[in-house]
Amino acid sequence: MRITNLGSSQNASFYVACELYHQMLKHPHSVLGLATGGTMVDMYGDLVRLLRKNKLDVSHIETFNLDEYKGVPADHPESYNYYMHHILFDRYPHFSESQLHLPNGMATDVVAESKRYENLLDEKGPVDIQILGIGENGHIGFNEPGTPFESTTHCVNLTESTIQANSRFFENEEDVPRQAISMGLQSIMKAKRIILLAFGQQKKDAITHLAKGEITPDMPASILRSHPHVDIYVDDEAMPDCMR
Repeated sequence: MRITNLGSSQNASFYVACELYHQMLKHPHSVLGLATGGTMVDMYGDLVRLLRKNKLDVSHIETFNLDEYKGVPADHPESYNYYMHHILFDRYPHFSESQLHLPNGMATDVVAESKRYENLLDEKGPVDIQILGIGENGHIGFNEPGTPFESTTHCVNLTESTIQANSRFFENEEDVPRQAISMGLQSIMKAKRIILLAFGQQKKDAITHLAKGEITPDMPASILRSHPHVDIYVDDEAMPDCMR
């Protein structure tokens, strides 16, 4: 696992966009694991600009998103399906819609939906590059503290801290979903390579623990220490003091 300080979120976002672009350029049948949230906005913007400038053929690229809110329709402005289309797929409309995969948050049987998604991930995978953010409490995807390391795609109850962090995207905190369908920690670890982005002072403690702390389900992201190919890119504010 390597932690690299690229100085600013802008630098890190562009660097990771270049990594994804070169993966798609060199391997046009790549399988990409994608993440959502505020951390990823600039990275996807840079990726769209690279794709447009170079007119890259992405018609054979397969994508899998980490998670989706339970009970939120795909066309809802705060669904992750909407996010991905608004920020990437609609802005570079050359991806094949049938190869863009997200959990179905409206599934009536979330256990069956979780199993379907995990099976599809195994069928199409392994993921070549999995993009991750990290929560202040160390969650990756929606795998909250205490999630077993052997977990596969499952329905999760969001913690209060995650609900509060996500409330900025909703008109009222009461509107924030309390559950989500998420890839499990084992699902994430199947990827060939993992890239994690973390920006800001509020992520510093999580990155510090990830760098030096105990590997424990109480800190879900700590499982990444046992993966053979993890790159973590941070800005100045998120860089652990112990690594300066």
